[in-house]
Amino acid sequence: MARRIRLFAFGGNEVAPAGLTDEEGKSIIPDIPMQWQRTDQTCKEIADVITAHPEDDYIISHGNGPQVGNILLRAEYSHKILHTLPLDVCGADTQGSMGYMIAMLGNELRNRGIDKIVAETVTQVVVNKDDPDFQNPTKFIGPSYRKEEALERKEKYGWAVKLYSKDEQGKEIWRRVVPSPIPIDIVEIDAVESALKAGIIPISVGGGGIPIVQVEPEIVDGKEVYKCNYGITYTRPYVEGQPKAKIYTGVEAVIDKDYATSLLGRMLIKKAKERGEELEVSFTIFTAEDGAKLNYQKPDQKDLRHLTLSEAKELYNRKPCPFPPGSMGPKVKSIIDFLEAGGKVAYISLTKLFGKTLKGEAGTTIVPD
Repeated sequence: MARRIRLFAFGGNEVAPAGLTDEEGKSIIPDIPMQWQRTDQTCKEIADVITAHPEDDYIISHGNGPQVGNILLRAEYSHKILHTLPLDVCGADTQGSMGYMIAMLGNELRNRGIDKIVAETVTQVVVNKDDPDFQNPTKFIGPSYRKEEALERKEKYGWAVKLYSKDEQGKEIWRRVVPSPIPIDIVEIDAVESALKAGIIPISVGGGGIPIVQVEPEIVDGKEVYKCNYGITYTRPYVEGQPKAKIYTGVEAVIDKDYATSLLGRMLIKKAKERGEELEVSFTIFTAEDGAKLNYQKPDQKDLRHLTLSEAKELYNRKPCPFPPGSMGPKVKSIIDFLEAGGKVAYISLTKLFGKTLKGEAGTTIVPD
């Protein structure tokens, strides 16, 4: 019998409730108690799935957009007395804090008599240093600014900034943009597998993973010299034909968590095949919407309840793509890549409707041809 793994990718809304406003209609940033309470609700819903399918293995990933935005906002307010934080460190910070919160799932499971440890695996994800997004950053992060404020920060901090949108009065809203390169490798993949074999539910590639690049060595006086951030170097004797050492250093970027989770699933499938093991992996993306839709928020909006891989590819490759690049687009593309690599099935669902999604009554189900 094939071993089954369920990959669950939480959106930011599963930890920090979105769309909260006060009596005057102003946005409310969820505080820590609100985030714990929302996470507890999410954990109860996921525990329902695990209780119904205790024989399966589980891996959890999560986004970190709101949390990284909060870190950057705090840095903004305290810049006169504290140093700034690079994005790779922000990503590591959120992996730890959010993993701590999501590990509350272990409490819920043990309360139900299921003795499972849920453990954060701080995960480094490799990207290509030549990814085109480094030349043309596309990922909006952090708070909004007026144009003059954004340009001031560009001059002062070296940020890339772009026009984000216009408000109801037609005034321009600008935000910081950072690269969002495609993930190509996961350094701690073996640690994730070891956790699974030990019966642990790992939380991995949180926030898309800590973005890193492999360092190319320089040959100096018969030695290989690997230059990393902050003046840190690694040196060893140069030997012709010797494979390069896998030395990594962080980069300023934010990796899409759905792409990273898809990569995680594909790597697990590949490693199992190489060992001759039977492995069935499903991939679920939990969102704030009830699945993928055509003509989103238009009068002729249409729910996409069931798609084959070929149908999903045909829709995604339409010009223009019907799935927005900043939201549903990466989710559909990450599922396409996952199924092409041997994934069993994929879902896009609201957490609370996942049971109905499994029955085809809600969400979106995408299957191989």
